Amino acid sequence: MSGSTKAMAYVTCAVLVLITAYTVALGSSGWLWFGWIVLGVATIGMAAADSADAPAVPRRPRAGGPGPTAR
Repeated sequence: MSGSTKAMAYVTCAVLVLITAYTVALGSSGWLWFGWIVLGVATIGMAAADSADAPAVPRRPRAGGPGPTAR
């Protein structure tokens, strides 16, 4: 994950903690939870886009050579 995606994930978790504390102290607010769900979906989308942009790791050749040959 890139630095911005990690930061977004940390912010999403922090907002979840804050919304939970708000709900315990003052009561539930549907708009806050809806906003957190939107933030969570955006974070998942960022992580998915970030992993799709990551270069593929090249595979190392096997130690035994290319493998059996057709006869």
